[in-house]
Amino acid sequence: MANSKADLSAVQRQLMQVKHPELKKDIVSLGMVAKVDNGEEGIDILIKTPNNDRRLQIGLEAQARQLISKIEGIGKVKIKFEVDQSMKMEDGNKIFGVKKVIAVGSGKGGVGKSTVTANLAAALLKTGKKVGILDADIYGPSLGKMFGVNGRVALKSEEDKIYPLEKHGLKLISFAFLVADDQPVVWRGPMLGKAVEQFLYDVVWGELDYLLIDLPPGTGDVQLSLAQLIDLDGAIIVTTPQEVAVLDAGRAAAMFKQVKVPILGIVENMSGFACPSCGHVTDLFSKGGGGKLAAQLSVPQLGQVPLTVEVMKSGESGIPAVLGDGNKALIESYSNIVKNLESQLALWED
Repeated sequence: MANSKADLSAVQRQLMQVKHPELKKDIVSLGMVAKVDNGEEGIDILIKTPNNDRRLQIGLEAQARQLISKIEGIGKVKIKFEVDQSMKMEDGNKIFGVKKVIAVGSGKGGVGKSTVTANLAAALLKTGKKVGILDADIYGPSLGKMFGVNGRVALKSEEDKIYPLEKHGLKLISFAFLVADDQPVVWRGPMLGKAVEQFLYDVVWGELDYLLIDLPPGTGDVQLSLAQLIDLDGAIIVTTPQEVAVLDAGRAAAMFKQVKVPILGIVENMSGFACPSCGHVTDLFSKGGGGKLAAQLSVPQLGQVPLTVEVMKSGESGIPAVLGDGNKALIESYSNIVKNLESQLALWED
């Protein structure tokens, strides 16, 4: 064995099945596996624990050895434990490797919430951030279409883990990838909650600065399940300028406040139509609704996004408008939203 190299990826896959007995998550997702390497005599594995609990260490080692022994020709396995008192193992509602998780919601459909999510993710990507999107709109998933993906997708999977699709530098998971375009989704509340949990914790997101979650409209089971399953860093409310959209968005905001999720701000979408010829903005859907809602909730308006020809075309091309060379006003509006969003996140951290 000393003269051959073991398949470290196979070892890593087996370690992803080793469950912490109390947190019910695998030790890889929890950040406990510090090293998997080829040593002089075989495989060297370093596992970190927050304290010197020998019962826990013995149990984890027994699981690891049993699973790794299934790999053909694995040879000698050396497992060492190291105590790291800075580990916060009680932080069980975080996704390992993901720094910020932000929900994007609305009170009603048709306000362009998914379009805002896709372009906000693209705008964050342009600033050098690593970004993923979880499309949790089970009954009307549209994010796949916005990225040029139609119908079911054969996602890469290993053991009980799924790998997200990657498009234009963004990592994507959508319920649209699991069903045919014409297949209805008839699920009850508990099934919805389980599906959201799997998309959060059984997807190998890797290192992300931001994970944006595109929620279904309204205040139903998915939103409540999400608030219980994960520690959200905040929520963004999307509305259009007219009064009826603002009223519904206010209900969504009330729901987030009820479940103790910080509201980072309001994005007013379709804030006038920008003429492709002269650039003049015409107010198609009233004016100032986003600002009024922000004032009512005592939260900032993160930005106003004009309706442009580029946005309409991007829904068909599969490339978010912000990634193109299109309307400068549109690109600038999302750039401002990113700046305001990061300012708000910094305030909540203080």
